[in-house]
Amino acid sequence: MTGIALGLGAGLAFGVGGVFVKPLLESGWSPGAAVLARISIAALLLAVPGVVALRGDLRALWRARWTVLLFGLVAVAGVQFFFYASLERIPVSMTLLIEYLAPIALVLLAWARTRRLPQRVVLVGSVLALVGLVLVIGPSGGALDVLGLVFAGLAMVGVCVYYAVGESGAAQLPPIALIAAGFVVGAVALGLAGLTGLLPMTFVLGDVDFLGGTAPWYVPLIAVGVVSTAFAYVAGLGAIGRLGSRLAAFLGLSEVVFAAIAGWILLGETLTVLQMLGGVAILAGIVCVKLERPASGAAVAVELGAEPVPITASLGIVAPDAPPVAAERRPA
Repeated sequence: MTGIALGLGAGLAFGVGGVFVKPLLESGWSPGAAVLARISIAALLLAVPGVVALRGDLRALWRARWTVLLFGLVAVAGVQFFFYASLERIPVSMTLLIEYLAPIALVLLAWARTRRLPQRVVLVGSVLALVGLVLVIGPSGGALDVLGLVFAGLAMVGVCVYYAVGESGAAQLPPIALIAAGFVVGAVALGLAGLTGLLPMTFVLGDVDFLGGTAPWYVPLIAVGVVSTAFAYVAGLGAIGRLGSRLAAFLGLSEVVFAAIAGWILLGETLTVLQMLGGVAILAGIVCVKLERPASGAAVAVELGAEPVPITASLGIVAPDAPPVAAERRPA
C-alpha cells in the first residue's frame, strides 16, 4: 500500500502543478523560464539530502554518470523541452494525449522485447486508460504539424525513460541522489537551451493572481518547485521502486485526473460529465493493471538468486579467513 500511496501522491503533486504555474504564465513568464526555475529550486532543495544519501561519497555519481546523464538530459530536460516545442505546433490537448501514452508504450515495449502477450487484465487496463485519457483531455481540433507530433512523441519517450531509469537506477544510486543529480544536469541543459535561444526565457518579477488572491511571483514558483517537482519526483521514484515501472506508470495517469479536479476546485474550470467518466475509466485501468498476476516461478527465482552457502560451512568447517557460519545471506 505504501507504493500505491506514493504513486497517487506523485500524481496529485504533478497534477496541481498547473495551478501553481498558470499564474506565472498569465503574468508574462515563458514556459521555459518557469520550468528552469522550478527544476533549479528542486535541485537546490534536494542537493543536501542527495549528498547525505551518498554518505558524502560523490564518486558514486561518477560511477553512475551515464545513468545520471540519461535521467537528467532525457527524463528531465528532454521531456520539458520537447513538450513545449510540440505546443508551438499542435494543440495542447494532442500534446498531452501523446505524452501520457507512455504507460501503454511501456506495455508494448515489454511485449516486443519478451515476445510474450501481456496478461489480458493488462490489455484491458491499457484500453480503459486510453479511453479515459481521450475523455479527460478531449483532443480539440487544429492543424497536426508532423514535426509537432514528433516532438510530442519524443516527450513521451522521455517519460518512458523516467520510469525505466527509475526502476533500474536504484541499483546504482539512492533515488534521492539520482533525482538531485538529474535536476542539476537538467537545469544546466535547459539553461544552455535558453542561452542559445532554443527555449525562450522570459520572466516578470511582480505580484500575480494566486488562489483567489494576490501573491509575490516567488510564492507560486516555490510551491511548484517544492510540491510539484521535488516531492513529486521523490514520491514517483519511491513508487517505482516498490511497484515496478509498469504499475507506477499507470498510477502516474492519475495526474490527469487530479489536474482536472484541481482546475475545477481551485481555478473554477469546467469539469464535464465526459471528463468525469474518463477519470473513472483511468482509475479502472489502474486497478486492472494492479490485478496482474506475478509471473510463474518468481518466488523460485528470488530463492535461486540468493548467494549460495559454501559446502564447507554447511558441514560446520570454517576456513581460517572465513566469516562466521551464521553470517547473513544477502540477496543477489
